[in-house]
Amino acid sequence: MPSEKILAAKQQRVEDLTSELKGATTYVFVATRGLTVAQDTEMRSELRKNGVKFEVIKNTVLRRVFAELGFEGLDDVFKGPTAVGYSNDIIAPAKILAKYSKDIEPMEIKGGIIDGKVASLDEVMALSQVPDPTTLQTQVAYSLLFPFTKLAMLVKAVAEKKQEEGGEAAPVAAPAAEEVKAEAEAPAAEAEAPAETPAE
Repeated sequence: MPSEKILAAKQQRVEDLTSELKGATTYVFVATRGLTVAQDTEMRSELRKNGVKFEVIKNTVLRRVFAELGFEGLDDVFKGPTAVGYSNDIIAPAKILAKYSKDIEPMEIKGGIIDGKVASLDEVMALSQVPDPTTLQTQVAYSLLFPFTKLAMLVKAVAEKKQEEGGEAAPVAAPAAEEVKAEAEAPAAEAEAPAETPAE
């Protein structure tokens, strides 16, 4: 039978993890068997750069922690070696861990929790396909600007075509306009001039 000291240490571990994991938007549970040291280091580095925390935790502890957090229906997930990636970024844990599970065959995603609801493997994989916020904003901005960009390109193309067809003819327009103006003003000037006295 475990001593009171060991039991107290386990309880403290559960309390610390509950406090640490509380408030995350997305949790993704992964079977991490088969990773080499280099693969694990690379994956953890990318997760860390994207604000995702990642820990391998005993299933007995995970059950207690997520029970404390108010989640049920995870018994099938907490079997075999389990790690959890979690973050306030709703997309990053699923996107990064799905990428590595695809490249590293023994590694697999078991399921997760998305925005307060227990999620199946299919739901986690669907989330992993959603563009990250920066890409999504770029796509939306491009879709809004595209009509204006297309119009600008069309106007430019028409202008260039006219210039090619007209050669140097376009700059001559200015002098022609001045001549027309001079001609229009000439009758008025003649009308204002005093009439000459007929010679006697």
